[in-house]
Amino acid sequence: MIDDPLFYLVAIPAVLIVGISKGGMGGGLGMVAVPILSLAIPPFQAAAIMLPILCVMDLIGLWGFRGHYDKTNLKIILPAAIVGILLGALSFSHLTENHIKLMIGLIATLFTLNYGYQKLRKAPEKVTQANRLKGSFWGMLAGFTSFSVHAGGPPMNIYMLPQKLDKTLFVGTTVIFFAVVNFTKLIPYAWLGLFDSANLMTSLMLLIFAPIGVYFGMYLHKKINDFWFYMACYGLLFITGIKLIVEAI
Repeated sequence: MIDDPLFYLVAIPAVLIVGISKGGMGGGLGMVAVPILSLAIPPFQAAAIMLPILCVMDLIGLWGFRGHYDKTNLKIILPAAIVGILLGALSFSHLTENHIKLMIGLIATLFTLNYGYQKLRKAPEKVTQANRLKGSFWGMLAGFTSFSVHAGGPPMNIYMLPQKLDKTLFVGTTVIFFAVVNFTKLIPYAWLGLFDSANLMTSLMLLIFAPIGVYFGMYLHKKINDFWFYMACYGLLFITGIKLIVEAI
């Protein structure tokens, strides 16, 4: 088990932030854990430690948002995400973490800048519908980027946010999506030897903070109206996009 105090100084806040995000804040901050933990340990070790914790958070989220999901979207994005995870596992030894961060950071940032530009122009906001072609692309990209650095949130937000779903339906759909993605990732992570005893014991030590973060996120979800909820999601998407670009460069 990791016994460096610096690691826990950054790891505990990271787990709480991710829990709040998964508990109902749209997942915008869910990707910050690996970068934060990477201040103290190698990135891929950080990803391995976080994955079991994410799975526990997903189970709590599934219970908290049970019955709230968009079946049409899930039928499109889940199969695509499995393909993305497979591609991530196969390219594990060829792509660096910075390649993936730069790609997803640029996409997230450009998307939110365009959204802000349209708002400034006061142009009518186009509400989209579930789309097989778009959903398959963003679902596959989410699975791919989620595999390496748990950064599947921005691709899903890019696809889902313009649909303007009810906030509880939106969160419930993403909770199911990432639960399937994260539990599927356990298989290639184990196959690649990322779950050694030190990583698993460290995950176990941090698990106590998972439900605290998730339940606080659920509390905040009920207190924020739809307008501010979506503003927060777009804002978080922009911040994480910039963060990924900076880290990649």
